[in-house]
Amino acid sequence: MRRAGNKFIIFKPMRIVLLFLFVSFFLFSEAQKNFDVLHYNFNIELSDKSDTIKGKAVIRLRAIEAFSSLNLDLSSEKNGKGMQVQNITQQNNSGKTGFSFSNDKLSITFDNPLKKGEERELTIFYSGVPADGLIISKNKYGDRTFFSDNWPDRAHFWIPCYDLPNDKASFEFSVTAPSQYKVISNGVKVEEKNLVDGKKLTHWKEDVSLPTKVMVIGVAKFAVKTFDDSPPNIPVSAWVYQQDSTKGFHDYAPAPEILKFFSNYIAPYPYEKLANVQSKTIFGGMENASAIFYFENSVTGKGGVEDLLAHEIAHQWFGDMASEKSFTHLWLSEGFATYFTDIYWQYKYGDQAFKKRLQKERNEVIDFVKTNDHPVVDSLSSYMDLLNANSYQKGAWVLHMLRNEVGDSVFHKIIQTYYNQYKGSNADTRDFEAIAEKVSGENLKWFFDQWLYRPGIPQLNIERSIDNDDVKLRITQQGVKFDFPLEVAFVRADGSILKQTITVSDQMVEFKIKVSDVKSVVIDPDIKLLYSQGER
Repeated sequence: MRRAGNKFIIFKPMRIVLLFLFVSFFLFSEAQKNFDVLHYNFNIELSDKSDTIKGKAVIRLRAIEAFSSLNLDLSSEKNGKGMQVQNITQQNNSGKTGFSFSNDKLSITFDNPLKKGEERELTIFYSGVPADGLIISKNKYGDRTFFSDNWPDRAHFWIPCYDLPNDKASFEFSVTAPSQYKVISNGVKVEEKNLVDGKKLTHWKEDVSLPTKVMVIGVAKFAVKTFDDSPPNIPVSAWVYQQDSTKGFHDYAPAPEILKFFSNYIAPYPYEKLANVQSKTIFGGMENASAIFYFENSVTGKGGVEDLLAHEIAHQWFGDMASEKSFTHLWLSEGFATYFTDIYWQYKYGDQAFKKRLQKERNEVIDFVKTNDHPVVDSLSSYMDLLNANSYQKGAWVLHMLRNEVGDSVFHKIIQTYYNQYKGSNADTRDFEAIAEKVSGENLKWFFDQWLYRPGIPQLNIERSIDNDDVKLRITQQGVKFDFPLEVAFVRADGSILKQTITVSDQMVEFKIKVSDVKSVVIDPDIKLLYSQGER
């Protein structure tokens, strides 16, 4: 989840010309990819004397096709910030390596071209002041901190990489920093040792292949606690500012229970630890694999962040392990994390609390679509603009309606099958659709087309009349027609309830029923449909 406090970050849309250029560049850059990164080994040196970092990146890659040059993403120097590349070498004297560096592209040429399927290792020596991506600043207590914040494509501001989610690699960080700091990263800590001149080396390694958006380091004066109720062999910990130790340990304490629930509902947790980190992320939470970063004011000592914890922990499966092929399909990350937070809420607090969350999310979608005509699967909006109610709440509602369409047990199987097929790789919306159809045995193209590839939601005017025992409903769709089942509850004077489901597939549908002593008619009583309603 990427939120500012409890508010989603909503950005004004870019002008259409800029969007066209953005999308054209995105498609071009994806089309030009001719290599697959297998492993990154980043050596980063940090200092309190300046914001300059010194880096050595060892990158092992495989040629998808024969080539003699490639492009990596790295922020070039502008206005005193950015990276400078000192040298690039290859292992085993594979030949001379040339490079040029401008416009955030590091172009590398080889006098000994790579053959299809050949692996090669590059070592890049570089340094500079990060303009973004690695946030070097002071926390709310005035202490110096270093927190990477890579989403969506901001990793290249401080590390050379392929900075899109459709290339996953294992990786490790060896961080040299002043010895008063603790260092957290993804994976497991394999080494920590003191060096000369008051420095310390901390080495973390992650063997699971992941996209750059969730590769991180956090360096600060941390207090650390591992929770006693952690799952077996998976330590769940809190890393918080020393001044916030008591409050932070309390506020992040729900994490083990949440992790156990998702491990049972979805699949076993895919990493070797889970650190929950108070940080300087610009977002409310950032789902970095096995090292989640939360905004620093998430720690209050009063709790209240259980849903934020649940959202980010759900991402460990959806967004991190099973990742979207491109940010066009961001709902496969954010919509999933939003709805699985709702499912956790249903498990923990019951059906009424679950329905209350769904009602709130529906209202947020209703407000959003009043001024936005983009579909959920959105190839036009900029990455940051995708942090909206389409990706989060509407994506969650699509899953909720799918659950009601196919039934709870089939939905559960769809989720587990999708995750097991795409864990460690990437999927798009049609991939998820194919899984849903295979598991359910139903043709669901109509469902995915109208809810994910079409903007908006059903806008209904509902007229009702009760004449003795005759009840009549007229349902009229305003604007674009949707197909959906609509549940209606007829409440009798004695308190008994009769529920009927109406299939709405035309612009106007009339429904008649005989029910004695009807006191009221309730539309969608169990909160199953995403729609807005006007009544007459």
